[in-house]
Amino acid sequence: MARIARIQTAAGPRHALEQPDGRLMLIEGDLFGAWRATDEVAPADAVRLAPVLPPTIYCIGLNYRKHAEETGAAIPKYPVLFIKAQAALHHPEQPILIPTHAPSHKVDYECELAVVIGRPAKNVRAADALDYVLGYTCANDVSARDWQMEWGGGQFCRGKSFDTFCPLGPVLVTADDIPNPNALDIRTVLNGQVVQSANTSDMIFDVPTLIEFLSADCTLEPGSVILTGTPSGVGAARKPPLWMQPGDEVRVEIDGIGVLRNPLAAS
Repeated sequence: MARIARIQTAAGPRHALEQPDGRLMLIEGDLFGAWRATDEVAPADAVRLAPVLPPTIYCIGLNYRKHAEETGAAIPKYPVLFIKAQAALHHPEQPILIPTHAPSHKVDYECELAVVIGRPAKNVRAADALDYVLGYTCANDVSARDWQMEWGGGQFCRGKSFDTFCPLGPVLVTADDIPNPNALDIRTVLNGQVVQSANTSDMIFDVPTLIEFLSADCTLEPGSVILTGTPSGVGAARKPPLWMQPGDEVRVEIDGIGVLRNPLAAS
């Protein structure tokens, strides 16, 4: 059982074990192999980074039943897969940048449970899938809906991959502390108002099924992140639509993991 943060130190990024009192004890070793917490305490003002640096960010669209209902979409037969660019990775507390050069006027929030793969996974059966999970964290699949739905050439990647459009954090909670990832309350809070509230039990394809599907003939490398979809309540489905603006603050909250908080600013 562990809550692991990644922080910026003078020597570069380091992982640290979060203590119940909030202190961060620096870790030695390989997070994906053998590691241990040292007696060295990180500075109280250490800047938190995304808990992992993923080689690939896999994303699942339309994976909550109530979200499919609010969009009028049919329940998919197979998981809807797209990938975010690694440059979209972002950190807790740091501003999500709303693009102005290739401008978007429809920037949406999407709270998501993120799964972090702990060892190479290929052709994994659903029954064994959770054995390949290192842990879980909060994610915000920030989406420029105009670029996603209107100007993306029929693909999602452009509207999903602007810089800073994939905040992760604040910690990685190891898998032994979350025996059932499909029994977690999840919500988005925008400027103090709850705009999404659900439970991961509403997923169409649960976490083991997603790992089985994604690992079929394709190796999931250690550190790979799977964003498992967003519940109902997205800004695009509201009447009128609710878009994020510079000066806003958005929080993704998952019970048992924590709160991923980001302000918004114009780039």
